Amino acid sequence: MNIYTQKQRWKILLLVAALLIGAASLWYTNKLVNKLAEEEHKKIELWAEATKRLADISEENSDINFLSSVIGNNTTIPVIWTDEHFNVISYRNLDSIKAKKPGYLEEQVRTMQEEHNPINIHIGQSLTQYILYKDSNLLVRLRYYPYFQLAVIALFLFVSYLAFSTSRKAEQNQVWVGMAKETAHQLGTPLSSLVAWLELLKLKGINGEYATEIEKDIQRLQTITDRFSKIGSAPALTRENLYDVLMHSVRYIGTRTSDKVSFQLRQPSNTVFVPLNIPLFEWVIENLLKNALDAMGGSGTINIKITDQQQFVYIDISDTGKGISKQAYKTIFKPGYTTKSRGWGLGLSLSKRIIEEYHDGQIFVKNSEMGKGTTFRIVLKK
Repeated sequence: MNIYTQKQRWKILLLVAALLIGAASLWYTNKLVNKLAEEEHKKIELWAEATKRLADISEENSDINFLSSVIGNNTTIPVIWTDEHFNVISYRNLDSIKAKKPGYLEEQVRTMQEEHNPINIHIGQSLTQYILYKDSNLLVRLRYYPYFQLAVIALFLFVSYLAFSTSRKAEQNQVWVGMAKETAHQLGTPLSSLVAWLELLKLKGINGEYATEIEKDIQRLQTITDRFSKIGSAPALTRENLYDVLMHSVRYIGTRTSDKVSFQLRQPSNTVFVPLNIPLFEWVIENLLKNALDAMGGSGTINIKITDQQQFVYIDISDTGKGISKQAYKTIFKPGYTTKSRGWGLGLSLSKRIIEEYHDGQIFVKNSEMGKGTTFRIVLKK
């Protein structure tokens, strides 16, 4: 299991835990809301019964003060008392200013009818009236409170995640830059000695072919050292012939590849110049070509196409390898993601950094088909 897969699993586990906590909070709060709603319904029924007894002139009420106190104690639940045709007789706990406006009470009657079933009041043997009510402000706030609470928690977690992510990324960049520069420093000392030893061997009459090959390897090590030394600082960009730079990388990889691999680099009709840092840009191209070779298993065709637009240049690198699943289009550029048993998962991540941060361009998977091949696209500004 690579590092990126482990991180993804931890993120999924934390997300599931957060969802479970949120669901438990909503369930418990909803349970409390339902219980409070039942209590409010019971209070309204008691209020309706007291109203009926006070209104029923045919019944002698021995404790009218008690009934009046029952009605008066309702200070939170909005209630409307209507006749059999739902014409408003009286109301309680509604906005008194809005109640004076035409149509307000009728609108509240319709709202209350939709929210709760009216409570019938039978006065005498022929008169029927209704008590309508809706949830109190406290109940409404309590019903929406858990969602507000979860939103605040989610916002806090999101801000915390951004803060920690930014801090972690900055720390990773410092480690990345430090390791790159330290690598360049460590390579510098033995390289200087190798150059001196090569000159000494030439003076002693070493075979010219051997000396040439050793010199090529030393130059290659110097290029690698130069690349590492440029990580972490803004490299200088110079206007270069894009085709020539690509051809140099293709030739370098081609000489170290079997004859079963065919490289096709199409030369554009006109010369295309773009601002490049050659050592870093060639590093990207070599990474893409090596990945293509691995995907093809050392046999197939690699096609490189340059498309010249007015403001941009597109570089498409296609292979005939095993392809990439759509789910992995963005994942493959994450540090630590790799499908190789010995890979570190840094090649494409480094390539993305070089193209996007140092060359102000873009690199992405243009398309891929399992079993048929993949096309990477690099977009550079002219």
